[in-house]
Amino acid sequence: MKLKFLFLSLVFFSLISCEKDDVEYQFVKVATPELMSKTAFRNLVKVEPPTNIKEAGKIYAYKDYIFVSDAKAGVHIIDNSNPESPKAIKFINIPANEDISVKDDFLYADSATDLVVFDISDINTISIVERLEDVFDFYHEIPNIPEGTQLMDYAKYDANTHIIVGWTQSLERRKKEDFVWGTGDIFFSDGNGLTNVSESVIGTGGSLARFQIVKNYLYTVGTRKMNIFNIQNLKSPILENTQQAGWNIETMFQADNHLYLGSTRGMYIYSLANPAAPEYVSEFVHWESCDPVVVDGDYAYVTLRGGNLCGQQESVLEIIDISDKTKPTLAVRYGLENPYGLGIKGNMLFVCDGTAGLKLFDKTDPLNISMTKNLKNIQATDVIPLENTLIMIGGNTLYQYQYGINDVKLISTFSLN
Repeated sequence: MKLKFLFLSLVFFSLISCEKDDVEYQFVKVATPELMSKTAFRNLVKVEPPTNIKEAGKIYAYKDYIFVSDAKAGVHIIDNSNPESPKAIKFINIPANEDISVKDDFLYADSATDLVVFDISDINTISIVERLEDVFDFYHEIPNIPEGTQLMDYAKYDANTHIIVGWTQSLERRKKEDFVWGTGDIFFSDGNGLTNVSESVIGTGGSLARFQIVKNYLYTVGTRKMNIFNIQNLKSPILENTQQAGWNIETMFQADNHLYLGSTRGMYIYSLANPAAPEYVSEFVHWESCDPVVVDGDYAYVTLRGGNLCGQQESVLEIIDISDKTKPTLAVRYGLENPYGLGIKGNMLFVCDGTAGLKLFDKTDPLNISMTKNLKNIQATDVIPLENTLIMIGGNTLYQYQYGINDVKLISTFSLN
């Protein structure tokens, strides 16, 4: 019996010693980054034969080529000289890639913290001609952490020498005092982390793009910052300026010498009167939601996708009057099911409504649009209205359509698998 009481006393004493000074503990899900040296990471960029796509992302059109991003892995190049029979010809392995833009046969792509420039004048012998290192902060702002993470442990991460290539997650007992407030519900622990314009040919991206080329400048956005690159010398871009741009920015569209930034909380408008330093004009605020935007004349068209991590449950199309860019106002709102990207061609508005398909609207009167057709039984994610054809991606399939009067006719489907 004495031994039993002695054992209980020792247990009680050990608990007191562990919790002395009123230190509070709790169990949390901790994400720890898997690291690779920047030198090794940069050596991974290379041009490879065509391969199956793993996770289709954004689309981009340039001359007779379509570029399809493989989420955070690189870009697939498709020869579209015959839209009835497109053909995959190359894959550019670009780890941690989000976006591309092309001007006069020079392709600009992000690779984590770097901007990489490729010469694609001969599509059979693509080469890297420049790399601007450590120019992007947004790579650190939006880490692809595991779902449910409460604490990110950057103790072994040095942003000067490391690239994060993955994450491991574990349940750990941590002191509450170790928590430093970060963004949203996630906490951060200590670490080190964080030519003749008139003759130019510039490619066309979809409404989900974060890159835009306007004349001699390449504009890129992360979640908060905008990078402005002078690309007058196409193969040797210069980072001319970096500035705060907003909050939780997801997309960027350019029209009429302005940039329109779609964020989860609204739309920011910037003037390009001084192209090296875009000037904030105004902001249109809406509820928390995913938000691509396109612009035509006096109206901006915005899809708001609810559910998941995007905020509200409601999904809608908003049409915003921007005739006075200093005071954008909501003109009208239409219900949708699960919208993603959108595009405009003449009086037609094309909306990718996720699993509800591609929806065509007549916008002759922007304040009273009417749906003319709904292409069902397909998944629609983003769309690019070109001069003669409409390009759309959904799932791992690339669709091409020919324009008709308030209609489109299927030209081809191309499986990316």
